[in-house]
Amino acid sequence: MPTDRFVVLGLGSVRSMWTREVTSWAMSGAIAVDFVKCVSVEELTARLRGGRTHSAVMCDGSVPGVDRDVFALASEFDTAVIVVGESERNWEELGAAARLHEIFGREDLLAALETVARPVRRSEHIELIPDVINETSPFSAQVVAVTGRQGTGVSTIGIALAQAFGSSGRMGGLVVLADFALDGDLAMLHDATDIVPGVQELVDAHRTGRPSNTEIRSMTYAVTHRRYDLLLGLRRHRDWVTLRPRAFGAMLEGLVRSYRMVVADITADFEGEDACGSVDIEERNVAARATAQAADLVVAVGTPTLVGIHGLVRTIDALTELGVSSENIQPVINFAPRSQRTRADLARSVADLVNSEDRAKLASPIHIVERRNLDDVHRNGTPMPESVCSVLLGAVDAGLHRDMAMAGSPPDIDDLAPATPGSLGTHEPD
Repeated sequence: MPTDRFVVLGLGSVRSMWTREVTSWAMSGAIAVDFVKCVSVEELTARLRGGRTHSAVMCDGSVPGVDRDVFALASEFDTAVIVVGESERNWEELGAAARLHEIFGREDLLAALETVARPVRRSEHIELIPDVINETSPFSAQVVAVTGRQGTGVSTIGIALAQAFGSSGRMGGLVVLADFALDGDLAMLHDATDIVPGVQELVDAHRTGRPSNTEIRSMTYAVTHRRYDLLLGLRRHRDWVTLRPRAFGAMLEGLVRSYRMVVADITADFEGEDACGSVDIEERNVAARATAQAADLVVAVGTPTLVGIHGLVRTIDALTELGVSSENIQPVINFAPRSQRTRADLARSVADLVNSEDRAKLASPIHIVERRNLDDVHRNGTPMPESVCSVLLGAVDAGLHRDMAMAGSPPDIDDLAPATPGSLGTHEPD
């Protein structure tokens, strides 16, 4: 028996004949292949994560669940994907390495394996599973994520921010407010009569293809009086299982190339497998994790109470643990008091309590004064108060341009010259 053999995972439909033929060839020794037939996508992904090295994955393109997430996972483990069957889909664009007709011979299979796959040595060690969720695409457009504990007014801040950018005239009407929260409230706050399409349908559209900008915008709803588009969120909390990691990343990239500003409402839960040892928890939080990592700025919302400040600090700490820089976080204290002294005390408390090493780079909190008529604004669907929008727009704009403002290097000490007496003018006392 040779020491090098191709180890192949196979996934076919119930009526697929090729899985039986490949099994027969492998068991009879007609080809130097160890063939493992899988009965579902879940079994296929479990075997890929199981620690054994594989040469290739052969899958029937007609099987539900065969999409870019499966291809990306196989790629993470250096496993080639061979799609079997005729289809109009561009499988190569999704990550497939080769294609075979549904009727093929042993020579065809071996030729494909020798071209795109590598044999497995018996002595190869089991490799550790890499973290495939933490990778983010270098998005070029601006993304602002809004997050915080429940009851802090995160969704209201997101609405006001989206309206502020939409009304500014700089974005050409291409602003979208996306509900990525596990318990989304934006449909209720906008009195949405339709519940589809939403984020589930948009993610599903990216599983096996690349929708055009027009197709992506057609899956949102125009909020004309506030001048932004709305992407509805999950219909039930448990629907997070439909948000496959790679497909969600592709969907987020699609939103970014379709709009000039993306404001995303995300849940303040960023735990991953490295923190709790659970892949399921990481995939449940994929929307919050991927969006926060891709965002140009994360707006963290809290309230001026003891519990509210505690929650705000924990949210900021969780973001920095995820890898978000402190200078890319903008704290917001909602329902803030009018007293300047109390505001200063709250800002000092946040700065003292955060656990980040670069806490000095954390911006001072924005204070949004409590307004008792916002429930009427939501109930009637009228625009948010201009005073709230302008405060948020100014601070978030400053945060988005903070890197450019800090990019200039300080002057050299040798280039500084003493001021000439009298050149700075005079100050007349009152």
